[in-house]
Amino acid sequence: MNEEISKLINLQEIDSEIAGFDQEIKAKRQEIAAREQGIADKEEEAAKCREKSAALEQEQRDIKAECEDARVHIKDRQNKMMHIQTSREHQALLKEIEDSKRLIKESEDQAILYMEQIEQLQIKADELENLCAGEKKLLTEEITKAEKAVKRIANRKKKVESERGKIAPDLLPGMLHRYDMLLKKRNGSAVVETRNGICQGCFMAIPPQQFNEVRKGDKLNYCPTCQRVLYFKEEETEACDA
Repeated sequence: MNEEISKLINLQEIDSEIAGFDQEIKAKRQEIAAREQGIADKEEEAAKCREKSAALEQEQRDIKAECEDARVHIKDRQNKMMHIQTSREHQALLKEIEDSKRLIKESEDQAILYMEQIEQLQIKADELENLCAGEKKLLTEEITKAEKAVKRIANRKKKVESERGKIAPDLLPGMLHRYDMLLKKRNGSAVVETRNGICQGCFMAIPPQQFNEVRKGDKLNYCPTCQRVLYFKEEETEACDA
């Protein structure tokens, strides 16, 4: 196989390994970020429970004030009944008293309902806040572990990058630039194998004559569709038969 192709294959293997390290680091950080977001979501939900509970408590106070006003109104109308002289006035005052009593009954029922809702909201908020406290403690431990793991991965990546630094300068002038451009443009895959006349990068067929050239490995060949560098790897059975 052409020496330049061999160098490119090695370089691709190294860059794929480096990309794998980057993915590992990204996954660790995403995991922590997801845990942090989960805690933040619970804290926000708990805060909303507290806000809703406070609003209902204000509603309770308003209802209590309305009930007090209604009781005062009933007492006032009862006092007036002692001084009225006509049946029509008597009936009117009775209606006002009954309306006020009904208002008090409905308001007290609503206040009981609010009290139950407030209790449920406060219980839920307490549960969420306790859960967050526990998760924060665990998260602190997980962050420490993740930071150590990221450091280990970064050290492994640094060693591999040093290997890359030994290979890359040996490429033909302009080849490293083209390789790096392909690596960026083709999602980290610049050098790919061909199998049964198919580019394993874009999975498009390669012209038969070009595929024969790729199999010989005497010179660089590029996929006519995706422009990746192509190489052919003999199967073990083929190698044994040869």
